[in-house]
Amino acid sequence: MLLASLLLFSEVLAEESIVCLQKALNHLREIWELIGIPEDQRLQRTEVVKKHIKDLLDMMIAEEESLKERLIKSISICQKELNTLCSELHVEPFQEEGETTILQLEKDLRTQVELMRKQKKERKQELKLLQEQDQELCEILCLPHYDVDSSSVPSLEELSQFRQHVATLRETKASRREEFVNIKRQIILCMEELDHTPDTSFERDVVCEDEDAFCLSLENIATLQKLLRQLEMRKSQNEAVCEGLRAQIRELWDRLQIPAEEREAVATVMSGSKAKVRKALQLEVDRLEELKMQNMKKVIEAIRVELAQYWDQCFYSQEQRQAFGPYYAEDYTENLLQLHDAEIVRLRNYYEVHKELFEGVQKWEESWRLFLEFERKASDPSRFTNRGGNLLKEEKQRAKLQKILPKLEEELKARIEMWEQEHSQAFVVNGQKFMEYVTEQWEMHRMEKERAKQERQLKNKKQTETEMLYGSAPRTPSKRRGLVPNTPGKVRKLNTTTMSNATANSSIRPVFGGTIYRSPVSRLPPSGSKPVGTSTCSGKKTPRAGRHGANKENLELNGSILSARTFKGFQI
Repeated sequence: MLLASLLLFSEVLAEESIVCLQKALNHLREIWELIGIPEDQRLQRTEVVKKHIKDLLDMMIAEEESLKERLIKSISICQKELNTLCSELHVEPFQEEGETTILQLEKDLRTQVELMRKQKKERKQELKLLQEQDQELCEILCLPHYDVDSSSVPSLEELSQFRQHVATLRETKASRREEFVNIKRQIILCMEELDHTPDTSFERDVVCEDEDAFCLSLENIATLQKLLRQLEMRKSQNEAVCEGLRAQIRELWDRLQIPAEEREAVATVMSGSKAKVRKALQLEVDRLEELKMQNMKKVIEAIRVELAQYWDQCFYSQEQRQAFGPYYAEDYTENLLQLHDAEIVRLRNYYEVHKELFEGVQKWEESWRLFLEFERKASDPSRFTNRGGNLLKEEKQRAKLQKILPKLEEELKARIEMWEQEHSQAFVVNGQKFMEYVTEQWEMHRMEKERAKQERQLKNKKQTETEMLYGSAPRTPSKRRGLVPNTPGKVRKLNTTTMSNATANSSIRPVFGGTIYRSPVSRLPPSGSKPVGTSTCSGKKTPRAGRHGANKENLELNGSILSARTFKGFQI
């Protein structure tokens, strides 16, 4: 539709051109006629006009043909360059959609070529930038450069892989740099602690050079880690030496009984492990060793005190203690000191190796002593006078210990059996196998309880016989009697009744501190006469002379026993 319109419009323009030319020629003829130019000259002038028009049209046609040729040539060049660019950029060749004119085709091709050139330039620039970054990172990390063809144009996939590679290098650099900084800081601290000056080129590069200039290769990182381990090992060894010197100093202080003022003078070197601290500790040890040689007897006696402590902690029997003869020697020589030092070292090591077992035995001993104490309190009659709630607490603790002791014994038995299998020897406590010792303690406890039980039964039997023979007294505590309301009239009456019998019983009043009451229980009189009936205290009571005399005699003989007891079964 549009093409038809254009063709019609072109034809109209051509017709108008012809009409315009015809008018121009007619106008020229009119001018020539008015001028009077002859016909032959008119023809000549018409030929000239025709020639001018023809030359002008020919020139226009030639120019348009030249333009067409240039467009065709440009199309060819653009197509060729476009194909090359598509090949370099690894994209599909350009295809013109549908039919188009030469001019439009040339324009489209030229536009596409410019676009491709721009893409090629951008890719080359990015490639160059990535290569520069890769070179810098690889130099720092001591890695080979990324293999890429600099002369060709990289594809989008190749650029993406290159970017990922550079990003990985950056992450590697960051992690290695962080590791390097941390190791460097620890190395510097260790060197300061050891007063160590960098003496190799590598150590100087690590400590003194700029961090950005250090090569972060795997080899250098491994060398750094190795250097740090060496310094830490030296530091640990130095700390162990210093700690050993401090332990030696404390031990010598205690043995030599060094006063606190002298100890405070070296308090500054009792911590840390620098070279100067180690040197100061060694000087103090040398001084104390010399002082020890000058105070041989005092030192040996201090060691003997420590030996006795370890003997107690290791549960040595008397035979085991006597086996170390130098302990009882009186000739205080350097050789004797060396023997004591060797023995204390042996005992200390022995205790440390079996510390868990000894602590378990010690725990059992403490629990056993506490259990025996609670057992003793449980058999004490005075515990019932307690009003603070301790009786209930003690009973709970005693019950708890009765459960704990067997469990503890079973645990120790298993551990001791394992220890005896490992060491192929018996574990001895006080010269006796531990489980035999435990069994013996329980047996002694059982025998002691049986003995106490028999004593109580014998005592109760004697007390019953005495009461059957002489009667009993009220067992109500004096505090309970104090709770009864005190009526003055009744007190006077009671005192009056008591005083009526004072003549015959005046000798026993200081023993009892009060009135004597007869037991309401029927019993045979000492003479074997008939039983006396039960009586109650009514305020008026006629004592029997014979009975009263017998009571007086018996009370005088047994006053010391009866005064410690309170009789029960009477009504006041």
